[in-house]
Formats: sequence, structure tokens, C-alpha cells
Amino acid sequence: MKSTISCRFFSLGRVALASLFLMAAVGCSKQQDVQVLKLAHDLDQSHAVHKAMVFMGVRLHELSGGTMDVNVYPSGQLGTERELLELLQIGSLAMTKVSASPLEGFVPQMKVFSIPYIFRDQEHFWRVLESDIGRSMLQAGDHVRLRGLGYYDAGSRSFYTVNRPIHKPADLSGLKIRVQESQTSMRMVSSLGGAPTPISWGELYTALSQGVVDGAENNPPSFFLSKHFEVSKYYTLDEHTYVPDVLLISSHIWNNLNPQQQAWLQQAVDESVDHQRELWEISTNEALAAVKAAGVEVIYPDKAAFIEQVKGMHESYRGEPVYELMQNIMSMQ
Repeated sequence: MKSTISCRFFSLGRVALASLFLMAAVGCSKQQDVQVLKLAHDLDQSHAVHKAMVFMGVRLHELSGGTMDVNVYPSGQLGTERELLELLQIGSLAMTKVSASPLEGFVPQMKVFSIPYIFRDQEHFWRVLESDIGRSMLQAGDHVRLRGLGYYDAGSRSFYTVNRPIHKPADLSGLKIRVQESQTSMRMVSSLGGAPTPISWGELYTALSQGVVDGAENNPPSFFLSKHFEVSKYYTLDEHTYVPDVLLISSHIWNNLNPQQQAWLQQAVDESVDHQRELWEISTNEALAAVKAAGVEVIYPDKAAFIEQVKGMHESYRGEPVYELMQNIMSMQ
């Protein structure tokens, strides 16, 4: 069986750490007869998705009889989402978790998740992900060496702001709203009247505190765990998009696993997806209760005005491949 290499590194700069991480593929002490998959992501260790990935590693170890393991590197230790994707593409990192929004730069079909009000509710969202449509989208990145293994629940994304409550789209007028590195997310905010401003997740707390942006949009657990509620006192649950997290493996690494190893890994991932959905529901309820207790005004707006506002954006995709995908999703019962 192919052996893998694992090392411990002390506190170094991210670039230096990433460089050593790459070198670990060709040097350091060997762990004989154990296939170790290195997984890196940018979430805090208290996040439901991180806990699910740890669970996945435990299940993989059990299913494989101890012949496969996952080493998880959280909190952006090895780079930003885009940097981690690039490491997967060259086979220097086995796995990562990214939001579907920045993934659209590699897999165009993923932009559909950042188009607002495509999904009617959470039940509709999961029916799509568990259908042939959702499964085919996971494989759509194979040509760029990014193979999807499963979707983790990231809930619905809603606006939060520092000084101005958002009750209707017109309230977003003139506000600088942080978005992910996604052209579709930028179009979404623009269509609702805001000024989209791409900023990395790690820099957002400071940007909100210093007035670089007036607000952002995300799900309740991320709003809470990031401590953005400390500076953003209004949270409007308009639920404009449902953007899942996608667990990816380097196609190069996947193809070097034998069929039994692939089956073990996929089973461990599938079980972690179910586990994470349970954790997510709990963390969402806890997050909303916590931010309310901290003095955040949680607003439940009439979504009809928001849905009407983005119809033009929907029509702007007519003639593009994603338009048919949108129609197929929206017509699914």
C-alpha cells in the first residue's frame, strides 16, 4: 500500500507553513501502511462544518480498519479558500471545504447558488442537492482537478449592517456590502441596491469596525462565531441565497486511491453530511438566540419586495447555460 508522509510544524508564517506543507509530500518521517489525507479549511474549530469533517476522519479510520486517516488543518492555517483550491489542483493538498460562491470561478455551474431566490425554502434546497442535478454539479469540476464529495449545510445568507436596519431593498441603497469573491454575489447585491465590496473573510471584522464596509451577508452561525454581531447591530433575515459548503478532493489524489479506499471515503463523507445537518440546525438556533441576547435587532422582512427586485437579474441570464439550470431548479417540486 502506498505510504504517506506527515510532519508537525511549529508556528510559522502562512506562506512558509504552506511551503513546508508541500515539501511534506516528499520528505519527513513515513507512516507506513496508512493513507493520510490532509484537509485544510478556513473555519473556526467550533464551527459545525469543522466538527463534521473531524467526524468524517474518525469514521474513515473506523471503516478502513485504521489504514486511512484525515489530518485537519483549520482556521486558514494553510491559506485562503482560493489558495487551498489551487493546492488541490496540483495535488499538494488532498481535501478542502469551500463555499460554492468562490468555487464558481473554477466550476461555472456553481454560480447558480449565488443567484438570489432560486430556492423556495430549505426543503426545496436539499431536494435539489440530493437529486441528479446536485450530484452532477459535484462532478462538474473534474476537468479542473476538483472533485466534489458532498455538500455541507451553510443555511441561508442574509444581510447584517452596522448602523442602518434593512427592512426593504431600498434600505440597501448606498451601503457598501461585503461579498465573497464571486461575480454573481456582486451582481446580487447590486440588483438589490447595495454597493458590493469584495473583502476576505479574515479581514471583515476590521472592515466593519472601521467603516470600510457598512455591512455584509452570511448565515447565523457565521455571523455569531465571527463576532461580527459585536459591531453589526442589525440582522435582516431576508434569506436571499442558500449557498452550500462543498467538500472537495483533488482529482489527482482521488484517482490514486483504490476502489475500496474511494468507497470508504465516500461513505465517511456521506455520514458526515448527515451529522453536520443535525449540528447545523442546533448551531443556527443557538446563534440567533445569542445575537439577540447581545442586543442585535433581528428583522424578519417581507421577502416579496426582495424577490420582485431581483427578477431583472434572473432575466439577465436568459441565453446563458445557467439559465436552463435555474429553470430546472425552480420548477422542481
